[in-house]
Amino acid sequence: MNISAAARGSLRVVGLGPGDDALMTDQVRASIAAATDAFGYFPYIERLQGLGHLQLHASDNREELDRARAALDLAARGRQVLMLSSGDPGVFAMASAVFEVLEAATPEQQQRWAAVDVEVQPGITAMLAAAARLGAPLGHDFCCINLSDNLKPAAVIELRIRLAAQADFAMAFYNPCSKSRPEGFARALQALKDECEPERLICFARNVSRPDETLNVVTLAAATPEMADMRTVVIVGNSLTRQVGRHVYTPRSYGLPAHG
Repeated sequence: MNISAAARGSLRVVGLGPGDDALMTDQVRASIAAATDAFGYFPYIERLQGLGHLQLHASDNREELDRARAALDLAARGRQVLMLSSGDPGVFAMASAVFEVLEAATPEQQQRWAAVDVEVQPGITAMLAAAARLGAPLGHDFCCINLSDNLKPAAVIELRIRLAAQADFAMAFYNPCSKSRPEGFARALQALKDECEPERLICFARNVSRPDETLNVVTLAAATPEMADMRTVVIVGNSLTRQVGRHVYTPRSYGLPAHG
């Protein structure tokens, strides 16, 4: 059966940015204006409260796969659906969950979802917003590691931190700790202290772009686990990262001497 363009549903997987509406892309704004429905974790749905043209579908943060299935089902009925993430939907967020559901679809689901137009739209990540507020700590090669062990073993996280430190990458850490796993960031800090010099700069950026934003830059030797929570992005410099006034930057050239 052919489905007319007018009746064809869509699923736009979008990133709302790190918090400040000024950091939301125009592409995402246009998708919000054209949508009929939005799915997302409670805090992300709250950002769209008051938009009368949208039906909002909020759910818990541990219900990603069910959320993706429900959004695809609604889009298959011809609705124009949003899947919300903060930051960028492809960075530890809902884009992967949508494709995971599509890959595991039953034959009946494959048939039902075949006509849905799925598109991922980028957003400004908390990592990039934090780096910009700090200066340019990710100015050379860097990696990004999610410290949550909900979906991967803690041993894998520690190995990645140690190998990244040995390769002298700058690093950005998401989800450093939570009430249910307060020990995660303590383990990460210990791994860094084992592998890096005590003078290595480490930056704590909490609620970046929001009214209660805080930035804190210390040496690795002075860093403690309680400096980070789930609203904090942690950025660790490489061996050449240094401060210029209030800013932190990592040189583009690896031939520059380390700061003294």
